[in-house]
Amino acid sequence: MNFSKFGNKFAKNSGISELMKDLNEGIRTPGAIMLGGGNPAHIPEMDKYFQDLLAEMCANGQLTDTLCNYDGPQGKDAMLKALAATLKAKLGWDISARNIALTNGSQSAFFYLFNLLAGRFEDGISRKVLFPIAPEYVGYADSGLDEDLFVANKPQIEFLPDGQFKYHVDFNTLEITKDIGVICVSRPTNPTGNVITDEEVLHLDQLAKQHNIPLLIDNAYGVPFPGIIFSEATPFWNENIILCMSLSKLGLPGTRCGIIIGSEDLIDAISNMNGIISLAPGGIGPSIALEMLQRDDLFKLSQNIVGPFYKQRVEEVIKIIRRYIPEDRCLIHKPEGAIFLWLWFKDMPISGLELYRRLKKRGVLMVPGHYFFPGLEEDWQHAHECMRMNYVPEPEKIEQGIQILAQELEKAYQESER
Repeated sequence: MNFSKFGNKFAKNSGISELMKDLNEGIRTPGAIMLGGGNPAHIPEMDKYFQDLLAEMCANGQLTDTLCNYDGPQGKDAMLKALAATLKAKLGWDISARNIALTNGSQSAFFYLFNLLAGRFEDGISRKVLFPIAPEYVGYADSGLDEDLFVANKPQIEFLPDGQFKYHVDFNTLEITKDIGVICVSRPTNPTGNVITDEEVLHLDQLAKQHNIPLLIDNAYGVPFPGIIFSEATPFWNENIILCMSLSKLGLPGTRCGIIIGSEDLIDAISNMNGIISLAPGGIGPSIALEMLQRDDLFKLSQNIVGPFYKQRVEEVIKIIRRYIPEDRCLIHKPEGAIFLWLWFKDMPISGLELYRRLKKRGVLMVPGHYFFPGLEEDWQHAHECMRMNYVPEPEKIEQGIQILAQELEKAYQESER
């Protein structure tokens, strides 16, 4: 079958489609050790909360109303108003419902935003998305309608005690050329768990304003919700910042509810795109979020249940890794948030892709690091020495996976010495 240029671009395999296939197969394959995908944990307290909440909504007819009626293209009105009022009251943001739009998941939100703010413009200029610090989220890589939509900047690497390191924005090499349409950064970052500092955010915001372009912050794991963040980080928003949030990592990935907070003209554009592409965003996630906001539970559960669960789990997993893999063979990015560990096998004798293949043969799924450098023009060796690991599974499963990882690393080093 012949496809259009659009079809050929989006019908082919990509890093994110392969990742989601692995996630789907791994979840449903008995014995598979899923250390690769991005599915959040089933936190017992959160699962019970959602089950009880849905039962109440079903009993009083709210669920029927949600399932059987369209919302508007901007999203569920009552939820937009409640979220705006909460953000204004708790964070002091000068915000109203006209500054918020919902989408069918964050992936849809970034597809909209990248192609609104970058690509070919009426003045003939092709503008790009600038990632000021790589690595970045694999799901961005293939979401542009035009080729070569992204450009990225290598980070500064700070070596820390206990076999850890941290990426920083390298403002000395960061170049904002005339063809940049938007600066985009995730906080915390998938895949690394990095949280750029408040000072880095303010510096990026200042640069964006100087160049009359927006700063886009992917806040899918951040504060104030779902709160999977372990370092000091201030929530930021102003009319030049586009802040993207999600219900997925709260424990509701199946609801596919993305949240965009931006200027009123941007939100109008997103609403019109929703109408054309999907008529309206789905209503289940927003209905659950509305109940949580009205009960003042959204921020509280993030702070008291979700965040502490992941912090305890990541600390357990680092101890497991160190039982099997020493610091001189594996450096770990300082875990500051999100649901992944970023492992750097410095001077590893095989590539991350080959390690991925060997692990997959043994039923362990991780993600090779080279996928996470969209827009980086040079083939950086560091990218081929890193792997992303989900630390969400039960510690017993993780220990099995780490044992196999250690064995495959040892085998690779022995092969290189022959």
